[in-house]
Amino acid sequence: MKITRQFAPADRYLYDFGPCSYANGFAQIDTAQDASYFGTWANPTTLAIFTYCEGDTTHQQCGSIEEFVAELRRIDSWNIENGHGPARIDPGLDPAMKDAFQQIGLADLLH
Repeated sequence: MKITRQFAPADRYLYDFGPCSYANGFAQIDTAQDASYFGTWANPTTLAIFTYCEGDTTHQQCGSIEEFVAELRRIDSWNIENGHGPARIDPGLDPAMKDAFQQIGLADLLH
């Protein structure tokens, strides 16, 4: 997995409605720690996971579907273990987005 980190002060809404929007193929990964200063998104087509936390950004580019699935499951486990509840994928109202996550074995993490 290739990981790129940057500092990009803003708020998560820049990413919600920009680079990590549904229109760009991303679904939000909902956790109990979501706020204006924190968010995570995943793209099942490009196998990218993006996190924004207080200006710090992390872009994880997975090299395979298996790696992508494992990382999303790790994110879910970490959130449960650290009291932030489960991490759930929000495919929005897009049947194709929902199907993309189901096809790779993540139906149990969908809202």
